[in-house]
Amino acid sequence: MASQHKALDLARLRRYARDHLAAWLPVLVMAGFALGTFWLVRSAPRLNLGAAAAPPSHDPDYRMQHFSVRNFDADGQLSSELTGDSGTHYPDTDTLEVAEPRMRSYGENGEVTDGEARRGVANHDGSHIQLYDDARIWRDAWQDAEGNVMPPMEFQGEYLNALTRREQVDSDQPVKLIRGADWFVGDTFDYDNHSGVANLRGNVRGVIQPAAGD
Repeated sequence: MASQHKALDLARLRRYARDHLAAWLPVLVMAGFALGTFWLVRSAPRLNLGAAAAPPSHDPDYRMQHFSVRNFDADGQLSSELTGDSGTHYPDTDTLEVAEPRMRSYGENGEVTDGEARRGVANHDGSHIQLYDDARIWRDAWQDAEGNVMPPMEFQGEYLNALTRREQVDSDQPVKLIRGADWFVGDTFDYDNHSGVANLRGNVRGVIQPAAGD
């Protein structure tokens, strides 16, 4: 009898162990999987995700030869054009450096303004053009909004800064202004086509020709 009770207890113990092992088996498998994943993460090479992208360098990303760049307004009308013998684009400033630039812009009343120089720098949409070395910006005779004939006008200097959309020109260097037969020279200069006013400052001098019949 004693041996039978021992055999029965041993069978119950084995069944009890088997049942509990089956219940804990999924947990043990998941624990083993988690430990394996943790080991893979610890063993994998680390990526330097916190490093900031390097800013673009002042190296050209493209060049052009004998090119023409045109810009249009919201209505699809040609507003300005820039041509040059060669052009080099720099991505960090989004500017185009131009050799022998020639510019043309169109005012609100249809008047045409031209410019040229030995070299120039233009922004991405041609609204800001800087002319260097033997710079000239001029406008032939034109009619204003009231039909009055305006005499030709020209600006000359070693540096002229043109804002084509605003129809403004300025310089922090000496400029010669020619209007018809009259001319003026100043150390600094700014002109606004909307007001028709030119300001010359510093050592200003000039010549005004007498009107016809005087």
